[in-house]
Amino acid sequence: MLDGLINSLSFNAYVVVVILLSIAGIWAIISWSYDNLRSLVLIVKAVLAPYFLPQEHQTLAEKFGSWAVITGSTDGIGKQYARELASRGINVVLISRTKKKLVEVANEIEQEFHVKTKWIAADFSQGRDIYPRIEEELRGIPVGILVNNVGRMYDGPDAIGHVPEDLLWDMVNINCGAVTMMTRLLLRGMVDRRKGAIVNISSGSELQPMPYMAVYGATKAYVRNFTLAIRNELAPYGITVQLVSPMFVVTKMNQYSERLMSSNIMIPDVEMYTRSMVFTLGKTDQTTGYWSHAVQYAFMKMVPEWLRLRIATRMNSGLSADYYAQLKQDKNDNIETMITTQ
Repeated sequence: MLDGLINSLSFNAYVVVVILLSIAGIWAIISWSYDNLRSLVLIVKAVLAPYFLPQEHQTLAEKFGSWAVITGSTDGIGKQYARELASRGINVVLISRTKKKLVEVANEIEQEFHVKTKWIAADFSQGRDIYPRIEEELRGIPVGILVNNVGRMYDGPDAIGHVPEDLLWDMVNINCGAVTMMTRLLLRGMVDRRKGAIVNISSGSELQPMPYMAVYGATKAYVRNFTLAIRNELAPYGITVQLVSPMFVVTKMNQYSERLMSSNIMIPDVEMYTRSMVFTLGKTDQTTGYWSHAVQYAFMKMVPEWLRLRIATRMNSGLSADYYAQLKQDKNDNIETMITTQ
């Protein structure tokens, strides 16, 4: 009889464990599916909505406003984002560091898309002193879309002790400071109009600590947390807050490695990537911007953090070797050039 009772208890315990594991598994699947399929569902819904509810279809200008501000807008994703918005009839304010480039991009956009442009030369690495002038320059412009794109990356992956102090300050001031202060600066007008969009460009680096890119990865984790927090704060005012988390894209930011400068199915060129990213605006509040990036991001989230950390260490260590090899090659090329010209 005692043996029967023990067997019965053992069986019941086994059933309880199975049930608990099943519940945990189902919950994990639901959570993963929500995080990774929600964006796709929202995009499909937005694409189909005009066919079933045509009165709800709006252009970006109608939905958010006719003016956009894009930071870091003379190269890479920022420049292409400005072009994509201009192609949709949005007037653009370009903010970047170099006046010559700003004038060239502004003229190019005006001539090609026949929209209004304005440019503001500002170096976000200088910290808080630049913002009063930016605020004055933007006074009277009803900004409906803010694209916080400006960012500073390592010159190449490297150990924290080898990174110049000035570069570390630049990453903090640009990657964290600009997204915070530009949002605060333009927020009041959006709240008063009860419409607007804030697009914060983060990075897949937000997912886990990034050895050999420790500060860059940490600043992108800040962007992610900041964006998700203010999304809830601003929801009652009808303001869209979108987090964009790209993986690798062929831009100057990755020119330290030839492997990252070759466009392929996993690493799109900047035009292809940005066209896809802008398409998601107003359709989903969180995206990687590109389908293959979404696949990479989803699979990374399935991997335990300790393993992601090891993978990141190995990957960035290899990219760091690429960086130092490139530096050595550039040095040799410079020496050869000097010898040839003497």
